[in-house]
Amino acid sequence: MSAPRLFEPLRLDDLVLENRILVAPMCQYSARDGAATDWHVMHLGQLAASGAGLLTLEATAISPEARITAWDLGLYDDATERALARVLGAVREYAPVPVALQIAHAGRKASSRAPWDGGAQIPPEHPQGWRTEAPSAIPHGAGEVAPHALDLSDLKRIRDGFVATARRAMRLGIDGVELHGAHGYLLHQFLSPLANTRGDAYGGALENRMRFPLECFEAVRDAVPAGRPVWMRVSATDWVEGGWDLEGTLALAEALKARGAAAIHVSSGGLSTAQTIPVGPGYQVPFAARIKAETGLPTIAVGLITQPAQAEAILQNGQADAVSLARALLYDLRWPWHAAAELGAQVRAPKQYWRSQPHGLKHLFTDSAFGQR
Repeated sequence: MSAPRLFEPLRLDDLVLENRILVAPMCQYSARDGAATDWHVMHLGQLAASGAGLLTLEATAISPEARITAWDLGLYDDATERALARVLGAVREYAPVPVALQIAHAGRKASSRAPWDGGAQIPPEHPQGWRTEAPSAIPHGAGEVAPHALDLSDLKRIRDGFVATARRAMRLGIDGVELHGAHGYLLHQFLSPLANTRGDAYGGALENRMRFPLECFEAVRDAVPAGRPVWMRVSATDWVEGGWDLEGTLALAEALKARGAAAIHVSSGGLSTAQTIPVGPGYQVPFAARIKAETGLPTIAVGLITQPAQAEAILQNGQADAVSLARALLYDLRWPWHAAAELGAQVRAPKQYWRSQPHGLKHLFTDSAFGQR
């Protein structure tokens, strides 16, 4: 009997992952002035010991104004770099899983309250608010303050910010970089005609709307050492008529592949309050499947993938090369352990926990090395 596909190694450029279960980036809204805190030690430590093949850090802002909320994680100055170095050092000492960093700019969805406080925009005059910035002066929601429309000097500043954060990530020993081009944040805003009505070389035709996200990708790819993977997370569709769609995503995927992307992480939605999403198990997987089939770019599927057999079927059917879990892992921090037990595989676990192996599964756990280069 062949080994489960879910527990086969996955190569992203020179980085080899032990399995194809990825921890998706999940904002925690628990930083202080952009700096990681003890919450991150606890949170990331649990996820690092989960048995997943890759741990992706939450959306990490390139500047204070790039944060979704005033409590978002950042990596834009020496203080935020020191704080993240402390957290990663503590986590890696006991759970040396490969770590990727998602680099992000929230654009017009910045200056917001935390989700548990309603998530509404905080006006610029509020102590915890600021003026947002976006491709065009179009607010995300009715009644919100319109963002500042970025000029060419602003675009250079933001590109440079993506590069500076990538370089700080390399100093921290980060194994891979994901650019956040999904969920209605800045790079997605450039892609969608619903948010981008510019009349210059960065708006209008598809090629122009893709220009700035691709420039940011190229700049980050150039700043990251060869062999260390860089990829992008995208929303395959806005779920709104006249918005960003799968055909545009296919063109973007081809352009990313040509620029050295190691993979593409396929989500959807988040740009418009008018979106209508038919949510159900694996509802975004068909997007990943088509992108994989038509471009050949290694593809990561995400979205209501909750059961081991479901994840295994996605990979066995060739719909994606890996699955990315978020809420399912928060609910069950040992999801990869349980998947290995169900599918008949082995999974890495700290030796301190080996005695938890169920009777009859004494070879479930392994201590093989993560992330062989």
